[in-house]
Amino acid sequence: MGSTTVKESVLKATESAPKAPAKLIIASRESRLAMWQAEHVRDRLAALYPHCSVEILGMTTRGDQILDRTLSKVGGKGLFVKELEVAMAEGRADLAVHSLKDMPMELPEGFELAAVTEREDPRDAFVSNDYASLDALPAGAVVGTSSLRRQALISARYPHLVIQPLRGNLDTRLGKLDRGDYAAIILAAAGLNRLGMAGRIRALLEPEYSLPAAGQGAMGIEILSAPRSDGVDLRAVLAALNHQDTERAVMAERKVSRIFGGSCQIPLAAFAQVEGEELRLRAMVATPDGKRVASGEVRGPADRPELLGEQVAALLDSQDAHGILAACRQEAALDA
Repeated sequence: MGSTTVKESVLKATESAPKAPAKLIIASRESRLAMWQAEHVRDRLAALYPHCSVEILGMTTRGDQILDRTLSKVGGKGLFVKELEVAMAEGRADLAVHSLKDMPMELPEGFELAAVTEREDPRDAFVSNDYASLDALPAGAVVGTSSLRRQALISARYPHLVIQPLRGNLDTRLGKLDRGDYAAIILAAAGLNRLGMAGRIRALLEPEYSLPAAGQGAMGIEILSAPRSDGVDLRAVLAALNHQDTERAVMAERKVSRIFGGSCQIPLAAFAQVEGEELRLRAMVATPDGKRVASGEVRGPADRPELLGEQVAALLDSQDAHGILAACRQEAALDA
């Protein structure tokens, strides 16, 4: 009797599962971390839909090619996703996997975020061969980071340190540290963890001191919005990969960033955590030197993430957030 019940349950689950196509192609950047992320999604889809062949189309984006300038000076986050979106639009790929913090806050017309995977460690990581923490760095020590957000947060607490740009994929950045170009570098802990390199982390920076970027540690799966010619509902196919708590958190974070025109050109942080039925959202904007800062925190229903994003944005705006960001953009224009 019990065996029959199990078989019936399996059959029912199979019949109710969304229809997957015979083949899916994932567009991905070719960096080691991006490929790990694409392979992770591929393997999960293959397990869910064993009759679907899942392949990866590796691509080099403009963001990977331009390494001699900071992202804030060459076009921002969209440089990492444009070629992948073109591949989907041309029918060469069905979906794209991104580090969510690299996705622009506004997607181009015809594209949508179909799923958000469970978040890895969202914290920033201190990496150094000679020092145990930021506190241990001597005056004048050079710290490398690709993020104006991290630059602002470090400059505010450690004005005696020298912050220098750091571009390239994860291995390239670590190579620059190992060559002695920097005393320390700041990276996302998630990437190091995913590639089995957690041993390089000397210290983790808690959100109280280094508030993460919107979406940091989560992966986003992007698809075309238009219905497919084969009748497959790709949103339904990908639904099993969506992690609701992470999705709610990043919806709140991305709402804040969207309100302030979030991009690589402004130092903006937004970090949300689901705590039971509540969502706790913290956000900050600052000038790159960390001398002007607006910050705030709100709590509210976890199922109203965008409303909370609006509320914390209002708190920041009451501290002249728009004035701070205008100063940031003016400075960026002068440096261009």
